[in-house]
Amino acid sequence: MVDEQNPIQAADSNNTDNSQDVVEQFLANDPYKHSQEVNFEDVPEGHRSGFIAVVGRPNVGKSTLINAIIGQKIAIVTPKPQTTRIRQLGILSTERMQAIFIDTPGIHQPRSKLGNYMVKVALNSLQDADIVLFVSDASKSPNMGDRNVAQMISEAQPQVILHVLNKVDLASDPSVYQENVEAHLSLVNQTEWFTSIATEGVGVSEIIAAIEKYLPEGPRYYPPEDVSDLWVREIVGEIIREQILLLTDEEVPHASAVSIEEYLERSNGKIYIRAIVFVEREGQKAILIGKGGAMIKQISQRSREAIEAFIERPVYLDLKVKVLKNWRSNENALRRLGYRTEL
Repeated sequence: MVDEQNPIQAADSNNTDNSQDVVEQFLANDPYKHSQEVNFEDVPEGHRSGFIAVVGRPNVGKSTLINAIIGQKIAIVTPKPQTTRIRQLGILSTERMQAIFIDTPGIHQPRSKLGNYMVKVALNSLQDADIVLFVSDASKSPNMGDRNVAQMISEAQPQVILHVLNKVDLASDPSVYQENVEAHLSLVNQTEWFTSIATEGVGVSEIIAAIEKYLPEGPRYYPPEDVSDLWVREIVGEIIREQILLLTDEEVPHASAVSIEEYLERSNGKIYIRAIVFVEREGQKAILIGKGGAMIKQISQRSREAIEAFIERPVYLDLKVKVLKNWRSNENALRRLGYRTEL
């Protein structure tokens, strides 16, 4: 019986009897059982809408910028590269437009099937977009990653490229900063460019105004109150993964994947969430659990607090850790975890 008085349940490092059964049952399930219907409701004459692909190398502030534009946190943010794995839509609706932002994984050199998936997601987003929002780190000179992204943008031949030079507050030397700006602007033939400090919302209003100017006329694709296309349980999984990224180091955070197995509302109004964190090796599992369950307890507590703040309801989080060997290179496992390998 679940003890609903205790909001944190640490994983038991000795509870391995049913691990293989859990893994086999997990792989047998298919998460793709729903579809999104387009909502063509009445809109004012001249209403604009469309898709904006937000691209750049890892860790330049793409998700932070989207959160700032939307006006609330819908994408997880950590200092670690490749925090974003999935293609998540952030939706900004106003009287005059609906801008749908595609938060893509950072384009990088893949080292696994998961990495291949992440790069394919980003490249496909370029093909689907009405506008490309190219985000660069202005505090640093362009590196090979920036140049690779710029080449992919140029090959996609988008009609509109808005280049955002982010992190301008981190540039210490004015002369070096100016050199960085000129070097970044030479990478692509941008339609317009902007400077921003996404963490503080600086430059966001100018970016939004430009997006409205360049979007084509069109209907609302989502209800105006929606800010993301993800289900609540999917965002909950991302919140848990965010805490793993923030609290662990080395290979552990990148070898971790979260699956929400149950999301139920209890009669007392509390939300019961059963989640599994899958890692690739027993050593990673031991690190994630920690001595005496200390690490998983901390992850559980911080995740629960963040989930409660997001859904504004009390939460009981049942979090376990299981080994799914080499899941990042297993197409069946990747599909079950929500990564569409056939992209």
